[in-house]
Amino acid sequence: MKAFLLAAGAGTRLRPLTDHVPKCLVPVCGKPLLAHWLDLLLTQGVDEVLVNTHHLAGQVHEFVASHPRARQVSVLHEERLLGTGGTLLRHRDRIGAEPLLVAHADNLADFDVAALARGHASRPAGVEITMLTFETDHPPSCGIVELDADSIVVGFHEKVPDPPGRRANGAVYVLDPSVLVFLASLGKDTIDLSTDVLPHFLGRIRAEPLVGYLRDIGRPESLARAQEEFPRYLQHRSRLRR
Repeated sequence: MKAFLLAAGAGTRLRPLTDHVPKCLVPVCGKPLLAHWLDLLLTQGVDEVLVNTHHLAGQVHEFVASHPRARQVSVLHEERLLGTGGTLLRHRDRIGAEPLLVAHADNLADFDVAALARGHASRPAGVEITMLTFETDHPPSCGIVELDADSIVVGFHEKVPDPPGRRANGAVYVLDPSVLVFLASLGKDTIDLSTDVLPHFLGRIRAEPLVGYLRDIGRPESLARAQEEFPRYLQHRSRLRR
């Protein structure tokens, strides 16, 4: 399986930190965020990782070039931001015709990548997207999903003041090739997954609950929480695996 890490954001909410460091290279627990992602994906069956860049792209290129598994990582630069869906459409030929794992690289995450892929492979008929979901402690800052009895997403509320619940979109997906066909049908090159794509696929998205850790580090307070929480999480995970 290939994975696409969406890493082109400017990280405006983390300024001044991101004035000189791209958000995907912000250190979390002593390691750049992108390193956490590459280690997670490339040790769990992902064959190739595509990473899009924009802000301070040269630093991302240098980091990837120095990574021990750099041959499995391709950096795709964008002079103009195309949105989270537009970048997938632009690189459709690189993606190919197999299911694709897509993740927002401004989240710190640890989960069973292979289990997510298996969940997509065994999805019910008609499902075209598998979405990782989690219980959020701040619903207004997330995309909140409504699920039916079979964990199919039937409602989606993107960052609204009083959403109906705490089950949130984790911004990690496995997409069927049909989703790329839909992107092409929109007839535009700037596309947002949350607003242009997910509402269209309501009833055809299956939610997989997170078993692991996930936090958006896009705000100073959430980055500080991750710095505090993640070492404890890793210690707990290590104890469980003994």
